[in-house]
Amino acid sequence: MARRKSATTCKLIHMTDRPVRIGLTLQPQHMDYPTIRRTASAAEDLGLDVLFTWDHFFPVSGDLDGMHFECWTTLAAWAESTSRVSIGTLVCCNSYRNPDLVADMARTVDHISGGRLVLGMGSGWFKRDYTEYGYEFGTAGSRLDDLAEALPRIESRWGKLNPPPTRKIPVLVGGSGEKKTLRMVARHADIWHSYSDASMLKHKLSVLGEHCAAIGRDPTEIEISLTGKTTDRDELYELGARLFIIYTGGPQPDLTELREFLAWRDKMNA
Repeated sequence: MARRKSATTCKLIHMTDRPVRIGLTLQPQHMDYPTIRRTASAAEDLGLDVLFTWDHFFPVSGDLDGMHFECWTTLAAWAESTSRVSIGTLVCCNSYRNPDLVADMARTVDHISGGRLVLGMGSGWFKRDYTEYGYEFGTAGSRLDDLAEALPRIESRWGKLNPPPTRKIPVLVGGSGEKKTLRMVARHADIWHSYSDASMLKHKLSVLGEHCAAIGRDPTEIEISLTGKTTDRDELYELGARLFIIYTGGPQPDLTELREFLAWRDKMNA
């Protein structure tokens, strides 16, 4: 490092004991479910670490009225059709379900999968989902406030369920807003996911470190997750990123990039 920031930030930057993991978001759009199932199985066979789906009701690219499947029922199916890979939401939209219901759904999928669920949560953004399914869109700020209220409710509900989750379900929080989102990350997240490049990540880690210091949390407890890019992944790794997530979808999902990222993971973890 050419210069030091704060001790908290440097803890994040010098997090060397956590291995690289590779995630794949299998977009549930523009393909039938048998294709989704085959692709999920193929990705697991290649050695994928975490298999994600997103939480929308319509495609967000290509034919906007094309084929699309719902998030949580897909996850329940993956819990049965896979055996090793972690499965999760990138991300579950907080607006679409009561937080206590989300906790119960997550607990159930956690049991079905034998303890492999990652609960990714976000505040929501895709207006068509809200409009066509009858949810109040609100504002970006109000949706973030709702997420801040939901996260402790989810945690509380996990403590009341019978049976409880199989273990502490990892919580991923997506987003990079400095005043609200990163404060939620510091308080609740096991994983923080953003779309940051290297220069942005340096700054965001500094802000996250300040939020962690304010509540006395060790920031190295938080796994740093990013959308995977080949251009600056080595620099992002040096800054502390350890979970790199790439995307594929229909009509013909391509795992070529996944194979390349898995080879890079194995080199970095050797």
